[in-house]
Amino acid sequence: MSASSSSLPRVVVLATGGTIAGSSGDPASSAQYQAATVPVSQLVQAVPALADVARVETEQVAQIDSKDMAFGLWQQLAGRVAYWSVQPDVAGIVITHGTDTLEETAMFLHLTQSCPVPVVITAAMRPATSLSADGPLNLLDAVRVAASPDARGKGVLVVLNQQIHAGRDVTKAHTSAVDAFVSPNTGPLGYVQDAYIRFTRMPARRDAEHLPVPSTWPVPSTWPLAEIVVSHAQPGRVAIDALVAAGVKGLVVAATGNGSIHETLAAALADAAGAGVAVVRSSRTGAGHVSIPAHPSPRAGLFVSAGDLNPYKARVLLLLALAADPSLGFDAVRLQSVFAAC
Repeated sequence: MSASSSSLPRVVVLATGGTIAGSSGDPASSAQYQAATVPVSQLVQAVPALADVARVETEQVAQIDSKDMAFGLWQQLAGRVAYWSVQPDVAGIVITHGTDTLEETAMFLHLTQSCPVPVVITAAMRPATSLSADGPLNLLDAVRVAASPDARGKGVLVVLNQQIHAGRDVTKAHTSAVDAFVSPNTGPLGYVQDAYIRFTRMPARRDAEHLPVPSTWPVPSTWPLAEIVVSHAQPGRVAIDALVAAGVKGLVVAATGNGSIHETLAAALADAAGAGVAVVRSSRTGAGHVSIPAHPSPRAGLFVSAGDLNPYKARVLLLLALAADPSLGFDAVRLQSVFAAC
């Protein structure tokens, strides 16, 4: 190793599969491919410019299509992040991930990891064998950000399409475009242009000093049953009643508009809340904040507002909160404080 390379920051790339590691028999096709086939060592070798940015080490944590993400892999990934982030010579961590559930993994790590070094998630919308693969540049940009001292103290970051997003805020908003990831309520934190990294704002963080929430949530050893239901025209209550009978502990409602819920669904959810099931109102619109009624009805008072979290991110927080304190299912006031602080 040369003196110049030995002076570069050390960045660890944890790979989990996804489209960035996908391959296709037809390079002209970016829609028909198999995810999670290319090992991380090959991904790194395909980007020679990485050698000028950092001393990159790789670890193949998993090799899956992220549509199949599971709690066990979240636990494993959290363990590897926790391990590498406290090694004295590691400047940052990059996680390669599939795009389908990236926003949920980002939220999970945002809530459970203290991030003493930058933790950056990246992905691709086109497979590695595509004629215009976006993965190589995304990986290079992610390593650049992870190696940057300016990225410290900003929590879990997501880097794609030359933009830097907060893990709490980012979501996938398009099925196939390379600019699929957006932060609808806040906008990106900054951008990457070649070697130039610019943060234009800090992540929005609420002051939780006097609220009943931990700075980081513990990673559960066992997970409560929490699911998402949707409010729409003339819904039935069969699914909610079945989930309650199955022992569900939490329900997130992808509600219409500003958290409004069809009366049939609201009645079923009120019965569920009365039985100790935590009920959280989010919105299916994709952006905006779900208001807390100034004068809630007895029924509406049983439901918690997810604030500006979409249903999928709200479910991640609900899972962690209920795993840490199952009694929150019987206390909407305390659970509302949890969502207000996160």
